[in-house]
Amino acid sequence: MNFSKVKYVLTDIEGTTTSVDFVYQILFPYFTERIDQLKLLIESATVKNSFLEVIEIAKEEGIELQTNADIIEQLKLWSAEDRKITPLKTLQGVMWRKGYESGEIKGHVYPDVVPKLIEWTKKDLQIGVFSSGSVEAQKLIFGFSEQGDLTPYFSNYFDTKTGHKREANTYSLIAEELNISANQILFLSDIKEELEAAAKAGFQTCQLVREKNTVSWPTHVSSFNEISIEL
Repeated sequence: MNFSKVKYVLTDIEGTTTSVDFVYQILFPYFTERIDQLKLLIESATVKNSFLEVIEIAKEEGIELQTNADIIEQLKLWSAEDRKITPLKTLQGVMWRKGYESGEIKGHVYPDVVPKLIEWTKKDLQIGVFSSGSVEAQKLIFGFSEQGDLTPYFSNYFDTKTGHKREANTYSLIAEELNISANQILFLSDIKEELEAAAKAGFQTCQLVREKNTVSWPTHVSSFNEISIEL
């Protein structure tokens, strides 16, 4: 699949650079099995602020949380539902860091990704990440990957603090922050609704059709090897 006049490649993670199974069979269980440890980290500013955010979001949903135990139970529920809620994603990142730093977790990255990161970097293309997982979690996957530290290849990271991935305005905000014309940004994702939103914002788009996924977007490939960028 050929793309031209691209200055910036923005990539999703889950189902794009990284196996969905890694997220659901390794990362999520690691978090839920250790979630009670967050009670021991309550003095951390990150954990404390995230707990306060959980209380506010729950209140908006008609749920009153009184204790840290209540908050933990709500987090367990949201995690099981795979809710894209910022404090949940932040706290997942906190727990995953422990796993990565101890060597219990190694970030999965498809083998076809790294050669393209190298190629695009040599072409002076900038590369960024946009995932529903927190920026912290994004950096951990690539920083502690099975193929070594890949963070030097990425210039920017975006998460749900910027906006929802299925809303065109979010991509407009990203283009504005990057100071790059939307039509010079190529967005890679496995999800049709995300690609639709990016396309509405003027981005070039391409679907990654990995295992357990089906074609749902006009421009699609099965691996990074099939993406060709002409300057």
